[in-house]
Amino acid sequence: MSVLVFLLSLGTVCRITRFLTKDALAAGLRSRVADRFGDDSRPAYLITCGWCVSIWVAGAVTALAYWAGEETWFQAGATLLTLSYLTGLAANWLD
Repeated sequence: MSVLVFLLSLGTVCRITRFLTKDALAAGLRSRVADRFGDDSRPAYLITCGWCVSIWVAGAVTALAYWAGEETWFQAGATLLTLSYLTGLAANWLD
């Protein structure tokens, strides 16, 4: 895996993890999990824990990067997600 693919994969994992655990657009998913299993359940904790979610996201992204990391479509999508994550960090830092 090249350094470029690794860094793009890192940014992709960060953005997807942030989306699943914190973004308002994924709040419905987190609510459904809590409603189904209970607020204090392990699945409800899993979907809100960045450390927990990132393991699963990283596994999927690593497999995809290994398989298609040098493909233009992978690098374009990973670049989009990485730039989104970095822009969010910069916006929070600058505000």
